[in-house]
Amino acid sequence: MLYDAVVVGAGPNGLAAAVVLAEAGCSTLVMEASETIGGGARTAELTLGGFRHDVCATAHPLGRGSPLFRRLPLAKYGLRWIHPPVALAHPLDSGEVVVLRRSIEETCEGLGVDAVRYRGRIEDIDRMWPRIEERILGPALGRGSDPLGMLKLAPFARPVSWDIRKFKGPAARSLLAGCAAHSVMPLGRLFTAGVGWLLLAAGHRYGWPFVSGGSQALVDALASHFSDLGGEIETGRRITDLAQLPPSRVVVADVAPGALIEMLGEDGSARMARAGRGFRHGPGVFKLDWALSRPVPWRDARMAMAGVLHLGGDHRQIALAERMVWRGRTPDRPFVVVAQPSRFDPSRAPGGGHTLWAYTHVPSKSPVDMRAAVEAEIERHAPGFSETVLACHTLPASEWESYNPNYVGGDIGGGALGVRRVLRGPFGGLSPYGTGADGVYLCSSSTPPGAGVHGMCGHHAAQAALGRIKSGWPASR
Repeated sequence: MLYDAVVVGAGPNGLAAAVVLAEAGCSTLVMEASETIGGGARTAELTLGGFRHDVCATAHPLGRGSPLFRRLPLAKYGLRWIHPPVALAHPLDSGEVVVLRRSIEETCEGLGVDAVRYRGRIEDIDRMWPRIEERILGPALGRGSDPLGMLKLAPFARPVSWDIRKFKGPAARSLLAGCAAHSVMPLGRLFTAGVGWLLLAAGHRYGWPFVSGGSQALVDALASHFSDLGGEIETGRRITDLAQLPPSRVVVADVAPGALIEMLGEDGSARMARAGRGFRHGPGVFKLDWALSRPVPWRDARMAMAGVLHLGGDHRQIALAERMVWRGRTPDRPFVVVAQPSRFDPSRAPGGGHTLWAYTHVPSKSPVDMRAAVEAEIERHAPGFSETVLACHTLPASEWESYNPNYVGGDIGGGALGVRRVLRGPFGGLSPYGTGADGVYLCSSSTPPGAGVHGMCGHHAAQAALGRIKSGWPASR
């Protein structure tokens, strides 16, 4: 059989690409190496029976705000968003707790002297949101370029350290620094401001919600919709060479750039050097999941109301930790992202138990066990936490590729931020999703708009592939 399209990889971007292609009437096959679909959005019993943990992604500000997910009938297939009362809590060593709520006014109440400046910046971003969706959640150098719009979005490309200095108090500085640190970059690097402000603005607009039952429910809904459109999914089919695929007009790959180069074989050798210029993978993460007998005993009640928490001190400590990781060193006091979905979703754990999710940044491929350092940071704000632990599952950066080959060295974001990554894609062609190989497109988070469970990399890659299909070109292989 000749397919219009074959998609390699059933993560959120691969499934998003498959849905867009199937909606256009294309015969589409998805081939997934693992026995289960999901990629970075899987949910599994990692610790004890009945305790459901999100293996990678868990809170989804960009997923809830995704232009693609918003228009798809995913609720029909069981997708339900859960919004904690507080999106994010960030405790400081002084005892102060900074919170991000959907309400701008309620967030500003905790920012003191910086409330007016913060409100003004968030309201400016909110007014620009249609442009942001088009440019930041779209192909940055796509058709219909808007020079004025790009100019207005230019502040997103600067280092977040510039914006941090404009605030006077530790609350606003630390809130912004913690969000920017999701870039896994030193805070003085380009594009870190965009990450910080985008997550804050999305939090006000859409919240930082969890998926009821776990992130797996989101990809399951995508897969069900795809199947209803006539699409096919095969699991347990690892592809190491594109010659293993059935004939098709296009191939769309939800894989790391290096993996696609290997699949291209001799045809990819010339592209390997080109892909290496301006594209690099970032640091890794050390991931932890706990099964708990009861909720975390946070000292401050506002932390118990938060879906996500940033631990690790103020903006200066965060900046130090991220700089050390970038230089290949392991910080003694790491920046830690924590999520507690079971507080708001009882389906995550049995019998009144709870789950806790966390990760911290470490150098690429690091085998270092960070459990003690992370648990010490939690105990700092929740005395007695260790007494609630029933079991703990850890995954060091050195082992992430065994779980998902896309996570090179433990880099769960698809690559370090840079001009090539943000604007042009790893292969640097006219399309961020093109590879230079005839009829082969890349749709992983290594392409714009990058990391996050939003499906927009897949959406835009599929649109590029549709141009070829609709032109009536013959099969590429």
